[in-house]
Amino acid sequence: MIFTKTNLEGAFIIEIQRLEDERGFFARTFCQREFREHGLNPSLAQCNISYNKVKGTLRGMHFQKTPSQEAKLVCCVQGAIQDVIIDVRPNSSTFMKYFAIRLMSTVHNALYVPEGFAHGFLTLEAETHVFYQMSEFYAPDAASGFRWNDPAINIEWNDEIHMISERDANLPNFSMDLLK
Repeated sequence: MIFTKTNLEGAFIIEIQRLEDERGFFARTFCQREFREHGLNPSLAQCNISYNKVKGTLRGMHFQKTPSQEAKLVCCVQGAIQDVIIDVRPNSSTFMKYFAIRLMSTVHNALYVPEGFAHGFLTLEAETHVFYQMSEFYAPDAASGFRWNDPAINIEWNDEIHMISERDANLPNFSMDLLK
């Protein structure tokens, strides 16, 4: 695996190294030892998949509050997404900055999202599947989020938004109270 730092403290792009032959390829997508060597949380508590029928489906911006903050490894196993993370750690040098990347099943790249980040994505193709590996169990009481179009953050989404849940559409703009 190739680990590339992003402009946000603690977040990494992860590219697989393929072993190819006439059958296709084989690649490692996760290794506790390599994650630990890069200072990343290697714990794995649960895995989730998100299926999205419609191009232009937006999900986010979601995070879990302390003490249930979670690291995530996100990859797109079918289709393509614009994946966006926002650093919501008040003491971080990259607080309230965002990073966006195109994750595509044809590229087999992934994004490591550290604890204390909000996460969301926009599908760039119909029939998109997103696979998450999570360091913590889902804790409904710790679940939080804020608007995908908060003007204080001003995310540049790469495509039109055609579908968003009522819950996500009605999330508030970011405030420090969301972290409590």
